[in-house]
Amino acid sequence: MKQISNYINGELVPAKGAGYLPVYDPSTGELYAEAPASDVKDVELAYQAAAQAFPGWSGTSADERSAVLLRIADLIESNLEKLAQAESLDNGKPISLARSVDIPRSAANFRFFAKAITQFSSESHEMPDAINYTLRQPLGVVGTISPWNLPLYLFTWKIAPALAAGNTVVAKPSEVTPMSAYLLSELCIEAGLPPGVLNVVHGDGIAVGAEITKHAGIKAISFTGSTRVGREIAQVAAPMFKKLSLEMGGKNPNLIFADCDYEKMLTTTVRSSFSNQGQICLCGSRIFVESSMYERFKTDFVERVSALTVGLPSAEDTDLGAIVSEAHYQKVLSYIDLAQQEGGSILTGGKAVHPLGSEGGWYIAPTVIEGLSHDCRTNQEEIFGPVVSIMPFTTEEEVLHYANDIPYGLSCTIWTEHLSRANRLAKNIEAGIVWINTWMLRDLRTPFGGMKYSGVGREGGLEALRFFTEPKNVCIQYGD
Repeated sequence: MKQISNYINGELVPAKGAGYLPVYDPSTGELYAEAPASDVKDVELAYQAAAQAFPGWSGTSADERSAVLLRIADLIESNLEKLAQAESLDNGKPISLARSVDIPRSAANFRFFAKAITQFSSESHEMPDAINYTLRQPLGVVGTISPWNLPLYLFTWKIAPALAAGNTVVAKPSEVTPMSAYLLSELCIEAGLPPGVLNVVHGDGIAVGAEITKHAGIKAISFTGSTRVGREIAQVAAPMFKKLSLEMGGKNPNLIFADCDYEKMLTTTVRSSFSNQGQICLCGSRIFVESSMYERFKTDFVERVSALTVGLPSAEDTDLGAIVSEAHYQKVLSYIDLAQQEGGSILTGGKAVHPLGSEGGWYIAPTVIEGLSHDCRTNQEEIFGPVVSIMPFTTEEEVLHYANDIPYGLSCTIWTEHLSRANRLAKNIEAGIVWINTWMLRDLRTPFGGMKYSGVGREGGLEALRFFTEPKNVCIQYGD
């Protein structure tokens, strides 16, 4: 039984209380590790360590901070296989995905922000008799709360820019998938990150996340997770005038027109529907297809989806692994039942499956549903699993209405070779990210985030460095 530790003031330590939280292997449903059941005492220790470390860390040069972050990136890359194995075991995702996406991207997050901070420039504005310049200074101690679907990928997406900008951090990874954050703690020690600069406190949302949110000394909260939890964080943090970055749910549309590159679209749509078991906030779960090619698409899409392999995460040929937890597994299955109650027809999947050798695990076959209205609950609420609906449309105006008539606004994918249509739709889609003839093609310099129930603020590139700094204008009047 692996026992995970907190990382506070440069040391791996147990929680102050005696309790531990169970950590399950989704592929078998069996307990395989324990994480600290931390509480307010651990959050306070982490805050005190971060507050003490802040003057020294913020006082270092950008080049010095960059060098430390680059060492962490190097260590992630040199431990890629160990981290990928841990991520696959902890999360249930295929090892091939963890090895090719999650861990390389985690290293890239550190490497990108280590370099970006050395290029982070300030503005100046000249007046006839004076000059203004803007200082961008670190906030102090900041809090980050990251989710279970891309554990190390999104954990590093937050802490790397916060550290690069000169802040110190109290970070909470998901209690469902804590292992890679623990392993990163070990690498931070090896890299020589000064004590207290990063503090990782394991525990559940009420005992740890809520305490980080309401702590008077923590100046900002960067959160990725559900809209429900994001709303709770905002209710606490907003009256305290904390800076908030909330990256929340998605119910993303795919708009497929008959003039698309059909084979590229079909291959990519399978991937954008079911990568990581559909447990990516950017997955396209509402697929709208132009009527003239709807039957062709339905036949080909169902054939491709039916051929996907649901299997052990450790198997190299697995396309879909296990759902992350039993609670989430039951939630996804309940939505499949709801879809049928709402008049939907299951074209493939729609049931739990049990790969050989993993009968106790939490697996669901990739599921395609048709016959639903665009405004039913199944098409309005985030399922966050291997479940998509397909629906025909006739006109551009019709599909734009379907795409936007929803509380969420994270991402959208448009498939068309018609340049004017693509640009017209991109302008009018209510989403923070629009992909045209592609999906998940990410440049770390670009802003990331959504609108409506999908979030507040943007992460990525200079947006992240701006979030983790406070602008201060200095005005100097010229002498006679």
